[in-house]
Amino acid sequence: MKTILILALTAMTTAVSAQQIQPTVSVTGEGKVIAVPDEVTIRMGVQNEGKDPKAVKTENDAAVDKVLDYLLKMGIPQNQVQTEYVNLNKNYDYNTKTYSYNASQTISVELKDLSKYDKLMSGLVSSGINSINGVSFSSSKMEEYEAEARKKAVLDAKEKAEAYAAVLGQNIGKALLIAEQGTSSPQPQPMFKMAVAESMDMDGGRNTIAPGEITVTSSIQVSFELLD
Repeated sequence: MKTILILALTAMTTAVSAQQIQPTVSVTGEGKVIAVPDEVTIRMGVQNEGKDPKAVKTENDAAVDKVLDYLLKMGIPQNQVQTEYVNLNKNYDYNTKTYSYNASQTISVELKDLSKYDKLMSGLVSSGINSINGVSFSSSKMEEYEAEARKKAVLDAKEKAEAYAAVLGQNIGKALLIAEQGTSSPQPQPMFKMAVAESMDMDGGRNTIAPGEITVTSSIQVSFELLD
């Protein structure tokens, strides 16, 4: 009797499981939004060299103070200015058999108004900046663009699923699973280095920056019911 009961329960479980199996079609949708940057982050630094480590560090700190004072005068909020690293390195010259020291500080500045870029850079060079490590562009509306890219990705997934089902003479039903695979905004980042401040002419009234475009992409996996 016990064996018969176990067999009966097993048969019922198998039948229920078979009824619960739902044919599905799973696809990955992609959405893209082209955005024009309206913000830029500038990474720059001040470097000084000399024989006396204390004097070199003092000189470097003074130069950085001038840079920070200039940024304050330009109306750049303190929360948009950040010191990224401070270094003091000891170097040995095998030819002269003497030591020298290099002090450097790197600062990043978020500029919310691109129209001020040329004036800002010109003032920064004059105030003591002697190295520029690069710039990266972004948009103040990034969350809005990302949301739009996600919507486009879901619509793209639906269109793909409908196309696949149509080939089989079937239809799709409601979505059973939605999984975001990632949202990104890769962009070309103009990189340039400035060894000597005098090598850059920023007072000629020319535009020295080209923001280009940012492509915001979203990838979303969706599983739909597959209907006869």
